[in-house]
Amino acid sequence: MAGRGGAQRPNGATQGKICQFKLVLLGESAVGKSSLVLRFVKGQFHEYQESTIGAAFLTQTVCLDDTTVKFEIWDTAGQERYHSLAPMYYRGAQAAIVVYDITNQDTFGRAKTWVKELQRQASPNIVIALAGNKADLANKRMVEYEEAQAYSEENSLLFMETSAKTAMNVNDIFLAIAKKLPKNEGGGPVQQRQQGVRLNNEQTQQSEGGCCK
Repeated sequence: MAGRGGAQRPNGATQGKICQFKLVLLGESAVGKSSLVLRFVKGQFHEYQESTIGAAFLTQTVCLDDTTVKFEIWDTAGQERYHSLAPMYYRGAQAAIVVYDITNQDTFGRAKTWVKELQRQASPNIVIALAGNKADLANKRMVEYEEAQAYSEENSLLFMETSAKTAMNVNDIFLAIAKKLPKNEGGGPVQQRQQGVRLNNEQTQQSEGGCCK
């Protein structure tokens, strides 16, 4: 989706300032993190999504007035055996989306644990969004909207219920994050990268701070 306020492909025509930010997705396995990213970046949904190994890397941009916000997205694995790798991906991140499954109360509890970890160990000014995914399965709901909304307000989180399957609020949650991120940070030129996925089982050096040009 090109245009003001919508997702735009990295090779689309852009004008004005370009800001680049690192965003990480965290959450229990099978809550739909990879599906959210796939829907946002490629506009696709796969009913049976393979589990992420380590982490996957993709990029996507959104347009805000005269500013183009480029997200470098790290989609982390949710399995417990990969938990020790998580700090490597959220270190230096300017934004995080913590995902839970509205049909699974345990995943909401796990999301709260991720939020606490980010508040304790991530960048002090990180923008955190809570995504209650699988909203298309509302008839199987185990986590009430009001409960998650109240928790988000208490912890100063952005909050939306999403559905990677129907695309409900997927672009909107990334757009809300983009609006909340600072656009006045200096930095070097934005490095253009092709859309794609990279599996990461080894440590990758990440730069601190956002980048605008």
